[in-house]
Order: sequence, then structure tokens, then C-alpha cells
Amino acid sequence: MNVVPTALPGVLVIEPRVHRDHRGEFFESFRADEYQTITNSLFVQENVSVSGSRVLRGLHLQHPRPQAKLVSVLLGEVFDVAVDVRVGSPTFGRWTACTLSRANGRQLFIPGGFAHGFVVLGESAVFCYKCSDYYYADGEITVRWDDPDLAIEWPHRDVVVSSRDAAAPSLAELRDRLPPFAAS
Repeated sequence: MNVVPTALPGVLVIEPRVHRDHRGEFFESFRADEYQTITNSLFVQENVSVSGSRVLRGLHLQHPRPQAKLVSVLLGEVFDVAVDVRVGSPTFGRWTACTLSRANGRQLFIPGGFAHGFVVLGESAVFCYKCSDYYYADGEITVRWDDPDLAIEWPHRDVVVSSRDAAAPSLAELRDRLPPFAAS
């Protein structure tokens, strides 16, 4: 497996080894001991979403009880984004993105304290994410996906979003609810 750091410390692109032959392909998409070593996270919950063309989900996080996430695409292609929202972090408000698809097999690891979102690039996508803590509704936070202060370069501006995502506050409006940066 190849692990590629991104511009945001702790956010990692993971490229599993894929074995291809005339029958198709095989790859190990998850192995607890290896991923715990790479991410320093133990995953306890897995979620799957199915989304149509230009559906944008995000930007989501939870605090307290932050969730680190290991995300991948089982079918289709998405533009996936992580935003550092840890108050006091040297990279607060910065984002990084990569394309995840069934074809490229990439995974993205997003540490706790980062908001996460994606937009579907093709007709549809089946998106999988492993989480390091259970869903905690009282700690759910949504950051406005098109916050001008974040200036995320989404490949589509004409997107389909939930009413919750459309009405989400900006990062500046959420500052008192966001997790603090803890230097290691």
C-alpha cells in the first residue's frame, strides 16, 4: 500500500495494492492492524451512501466525540474534500481534496476535527466510510459547503444538497462550536 501525505497534516491518501488479471481485480480494502498503525485510529462503524449525479454531501463533522474517517468509493467517482476546522490549528480553514473512484481505488483518511464532504462527478456513486466513533446526533456540525471564506474549488457549483446542508452556517459563525487544536 502507498500512503501519500496531503497539504493538511494528518490527512492521507491511501492507495491499496490492486492485483489484476484476466478475471478482474482483487485488493485488500481494509486490515485493522495496518490501518491502525497508519492512522492511529480504530474504526467502529461503517456507513454507505448512494448518491446521484452532482449530489453534494457535506461539510460534516461531530464535536465532541470526533470521528476520524476512512473513505472510499465502491462505484462511481467523487471529488472528496477535508477542511481543517480545529480552532487554533496552523491550517485552520484550509482544505485539501482528491478524486476518489472505483477505478483508482484510492482512499482518504480524515482525522477527527476536520469537516468532510464530497460531490458526485458522474451519474452516481456508492460511497463508503469507516468511522472511529459512533454517530452522535447531539454533536453533529455542518459547515456551509460554499462558504466564501473557505473558497473550496468544487468542480460543480450547480449541485443537489439537503436542506440541512443548504442552510448550514459559515465556518466563522460556528467558531464557538468547533473543536480546539491539540498540538502533539
